[in-house]
Amino acid sequence: MSPVSATGSPAIDRAAIAAWYARNRSRSRALFDLIDPAVYYTRPIALRNPIVFYEGHLPAFSIIALINRGLGRDGVDPRLEALFARGIDPDSEDAANPRSGPDTRWPSRDEVLAFGHAADAVVTDAILHADFDESRPAMRRAQALYTALEHEAMHQETLLYMWHRLAHGDKQRPTYLPYETKAPVPPRTSARIPAGAAGMGAGPEEIPFGWDNEFDAHRVEVSAFELDVHSVTNADYLPFVESGHVEPPAFWIREAGTWYWRGMFENVPLPPSWPVYVSQEDASKFAASTGRRLMTEAEYHHAAFGTLSGDERPYPWGAAPPDRSRGHFDFASWEPVPAGSRPAGASAWGIHDLAGNGWEWTSTLFAAFPGFEPMVSYPEYSAEFFDDQHYVMKGASSGTAKELIRRSFRNWFRPNYPYVYAKFRTAGSL
Repeated sequence: MSPVSATGSPAIDRAAIAAWYARNRSRSRALFDLIDPAVYYTRPIALRNPIVFYEGHLPAFSIIALINRGLGRDGVDPRLEALFARGIDPDSEDAANPRSGPDTRWPSRDEVLAFGHAADAVVTDAILHADFDESRPAMRRAQALYTALEHEAMHQETLLYMWHRLAHGDKQRPTYLPYETKAPVPPRTSARIPAGAAGMGAGPEEIPFGWDNEFDAHRVEVSAFELDVHSVTNADYLPFVESGHVEPPAFWIREAGTWYWRGMFENVPLPPSWPVYVSQEDASKFAASTGRRLMTEAEYHHAAFGTLSGDERPYPWGAAPPDRSRGHFDFASWEPVPAGSRPAGASAWGIHDLAGNGWEWTSTLFAAFPGFEPMVSYPEYSAEFFDDQHYVMKGASSGTAKELIRRSFRNWFRPNYPYVYAKFRTAGSL
């Protein structure tokens, strides 16, 4: 836990926070620089905005959250801040209509970059010098500051899976290490998780910052269950596809009768030991075909953080901070690694990859915890999605920033959404 100030709020290392913000912005710029300018106004995923929106949205959101709501100050360009304020989460492609009309035309990239530079200057100056007045609700415990920082990191993962949908020729291929594709497929084995209480959420004093859906802390009794030791792999899933039970995953492509992984910069012969990335609906169908099911959010917590003694760990592997020896996360690679490649990250029950190498689908509908209150710096963040149409994901993927890897963090998507870096494993009741 971070040190606290005399007021009981987390102490703010302004230089470290400014460096974090600069690191975020540098990574975002590098991601946008990867793509061909010719596709800047296209939608790699029809359910998402055009690429241009996201390059403007990131600085605009930081202005809205920290400068407007947090500090009560004006931003740098009200027109662009309004244009880039909100993303979309439609339930169909028909609902995802592009913006049109003279007042909402997308600006040139030069204009977007100039806006970003101006916003960065204002935000950085505020981080280093502004009075963080906690009488302003959005600045209590520096909420608006952390909201801006974590929001950008979350969107970087969105950009990555969007870029995965672009043609290879629309991206510049950087230098990177070869992928691990030849590892043997781990056996389909299960571990027995005994009954116990799963700690859910977090108390406001437990973590320096959390999104509103992470609060409050509470416990849920979990009955004994079985859980796959390893994520379901491409090899495990292939017969299910070839038998016609589901459409091929969005990350697969078939050419001349051979299956390939649709990689970021090239198609790779389908690596049998990589986890399969699928929608929640298709994960549920596969689990049901084996006489099993997806785990609940509470079961995930018990499997990931529980121990034989009844205590709970901060991370599946223990108390050590996240590093790449324990999980495939924090922008470690453009693609997954073989299931079970990070044994140092296994949980107390011997379950692998519960944090890293792909988010974990659950069968739990995204909903508020007891004591939920919308956050002042981003009041619409969670509440609009408590609609019985989104399912909780836990863990992390290769494109998840290490700052987001904490026990209480929750992610969610519609069950038919196939593009996110999300894997699964099957569970069985005892």
